[in-house]
Amino acid sequence: MQQPKAAKHPVTRSFHGRDFVDDYEWMRDKDNPETIAYLEAENAYTQEQTAHLTELTDAIYGEIKSRVKETDMSVPQRQGDWWYYGRTEEGKDYGISCRVRVDDSTDPWTAPTLPADGSGLPGEQTILDGNALAEGHDFFSMGASSVTTSGRYLAYSVDTAGDERFDLRIKDLETGELLGDVIPGVFYGATWAGEDYLFYTRVDDAWRPHQIWRHRRGTDAADDVLVYQEDDEKFGVAITADRSERYLFLIASSTLTSENRVLPMSEPEGEFELLWPRESGVEYFVDLAVLADTGDTGSEREHWVITHNAHGPNFAVGTCPVPEQVDAGLPPIRELDELIAHDDERRIEGTDIYRDFMFLAYRRGGIGRLAVADLTGGFGEFKELEFSEELYTAGLGGHPEWDTPVVRVTYGSYTQPPQVLDYRVATGEFTLLKEQEVEGGYDPSDYIAERMWATASDGTKVPMSVVRRRDVEVGVDKHKPCLLYGYGSYEASMDPGFSVARLSLLDRGMVWVCAHVRGGGEMGRLWYDHGKGLEKMNTFTDFIACADALVDADVTSYDQLVAEGGSAGGMLMGAVANLAPEKFAGIQAIVPFVDPLTSILMPELPLTVGEWEEWGDPYHDPEVYDYMAQYAPYENIEAKDYPDILAVTSLNDTRVLFVEPAKWIAKLRDTATGGQFLLKTEMAAGHGGVSGRYAQWKQTAFEYAWTLATAGAVAVEPGTSAGAVE
Repeated sequence: MQQPKAAKHPVTRSFHGRDFVDDYEWMRDKDNPETIAYLEAENAYTQEQTAHLTELTDAIYGEIKSRVKETDMSVPQRQGDWWYYGRTEEGKDYGISCRVRVDDSTDPWTAPTLPADGSGLPGEQTILDGNALAEGHDFFSMGASSVTTSGRYLAYSVDTAGDERFDLRIKDLETGELLGDVIPGVFYGATWAGEDYLFYTRVDDAWRPHQIWRHRRGTDAADDVLVYQEDDEKFGVAITADRSERYLFLIASSTLTSENRVLPMSEPEGEFELLWPRESGVEYFVDLAVLADTGDTGSEREHWVITHNAHGPNFAVGTCPVPEQVDAGLPPIRELDELIAHDDERRIEGTDIYRDFMFLAYRRGGIGRLAVADLTGGFGEFKELEFSEELYTAGLGGHPEWDTPVVRVTYGSYTQPPQVLDYRVATGEFTLLKEQEVEGGYDPSDYIAERMWATASDGTKVPMSVVRRRDVEVGVDKHKPCLLYGYGSYEASMDPGFSVARLSLLDRGMVWVCAHVRGGGEMGRLWYDHGKGLEKMNTFTDFIACADALVDADVTSYDQLVAEGGSAGGMLMGAVANLAPEKFAGIQAIVPFVDPLTSILMPELPLTVGEWEEWGDPYHDPEVYDYMAQYAPYENIEAKDYPDILAVTSLNDTRVLFVEPAKWIAKLRDTATGGQFLLKTEMAAGHGGVSGRYAQWKQTAFEYAWTLATAGAVAVEPGTSAGAVE
């Protein structure tokens, strides 16, 4: 089959006196039959060119499926008088949400014992079955699932197109009746205020969450009230509640700035009051602590607990009493009572407050950590929770009950399957409630995860997480096939996590590495700051330095090294393909942001204006334009040899439009002198890819099969079967 050759319909983009001729911008119109025909031709070509991987793909899919306990359930979480949990059933794609009543004859804070077969609990009530909701749809995703404290009403939303616009419904869990309330076209999430009022978010044409609305249960959505509209296109809005359910918080935030408004939950039809007005570059997030009054009256005093960066980039935590009038008597944000000072070595990520204690989440040394403080006698000293592994991820499980004496903690690592634990704060004791079962036998000691460091071009030390089988030796003359993963944007931290699918790579002798490059958040806020805007090139050169370090240490060789990244990490893939194509055997780019300059120059596109604080504003600033033009993957393709490239995208993706990888592959094929370039477009999927766990496993299996073959971890040639490399 001939590889597709895209037609050229050149248009000229002109900004700041610079012209760029784009031959493939016509593909942006997905209603154009020529566009769909091109995508379908690319899909057919990719299918033919990867047909020799079918046996290996099927084998990996079978391995993933065989390791997963398909009929399983989560640890129940208490809310009010009910324990809530989710279940999956063998052969079904989507989860089932269930609950059972709290048994007053037992400890009300000890979760029910899980049945060994994962089949559910006696007396359970099914509150939502994703499989029934997904029936008849090619795509299905949940956007909200929120139950009132009494347990009477469930608000939930679904997306059946993949465009992340949801229809919101309300179900009476007492009668099983689906109420007539139907609210179309909402964003993620929904927040109850009592039993009768529901707050939700809408997006504008640029897919920016810009409005907060209030709905009264039992009324027509046409009568809903617009509570707040954010007109600054750099800002989005969200609404949350504190755990004690005393206040609603309305948050407006951009990449660099935020402000909060507050409303007593007992007054849902009231006006939100502004706390601290927005100040460019200042971010703050508000929580509530309720402390016993220092007198003998037995009364309580509310305190705002504010995580903010007014004292430095790594954030601090301050407090102040809640004034009688919410909008009056607040000290300036830089004059709060200091609870936790700014520290250059510790990036504070937030607080989580209960009646008798509060948790602090922070990063130090590249690892996310937790600490807890007692609140029964005021704000106490923080004590860090300790875990045994060097590379791990621990977080709070989001226990909804304000007065709980135990907190749900999640723990895992590259080699340790996820665990769910109860942490009893008064004693500091952990109780293991569940560990993800890996079917077919899995021994963590067969694998090893370790830290390596690369030296960037400016001397910065860049951490890498290296995962392999313990019996797969690396070192002099022992280099192995390797997958190098990277992201490096939005201060997102790529923390250690277990993957049953990854075992199919490791067990075939492959080494898996995560490059924690600048632009991410692993090493603190400055790690992010030095990998964004006019310092974005650091992200790409860091990744190349990691590739070099792996080769220098004989972990791998350039002809055994495959790079992978998705979304903004896909832009990283496109950039390193241009900068150092000789250092990779292959590059896999998932929903890749490879035409950033074109997108960021189109304010009408989803998310564009809000992205100007991440990448810079090339629309108004010629310096930013020229800087982005230096690294934009699509614009820097040259007539030279490239590694093999597989790009995967989704037709209905609203975050990174399908046109970007489609144009990229077309131009690579037209310009490059070497390399095989494949494009796979999911025609009924969104930014997260296909829906349904079985389809997701099949997609992962295909991507892994391509990776293994490209890196030489298996011997697969067109027209042959897959076999292990001797």
